[in-house]
Amino acid sequence: MSKERARRRAEREAELARERAVRRRRVARRERRRVLVRRLTPRLRRRGAGRLVRHSRAERAGIVLLTVAALVLIWSLVDDLALRIALVVLLLLVLPAIVVIALDRRT
Repeated sequence: MSKERARRRAEREAELARERAVRRRRVARRERRRVLVRRLTPRLRRRGAGRLVRHSRAERAGIVLLTVAALVLIWSLVDDLALRIALVVLLLLVLPAIVVIALDRRT
């Protein structure tokens, strides 16, 4: 009886060892694939330094949309071309100050 139990235990242990070896090979293959994919895919720079990085994507979108809306209003409501150009230049010069005043996080 004990020889039979020992034989069954040895079979179970051999089966577990085979399963562990298969799993190790799968994990190693998956890790090699991950490393290869990481090496081949271009890295995107995340949140570097710069003036636009200080604002979230929604804030940047708001800045752009409001600027475009102001430009559309200037070009649709003002008739004189010289005045239009002067107002556009003024808007572009004053825009950074407006952004700082409206969205600055310093208190």
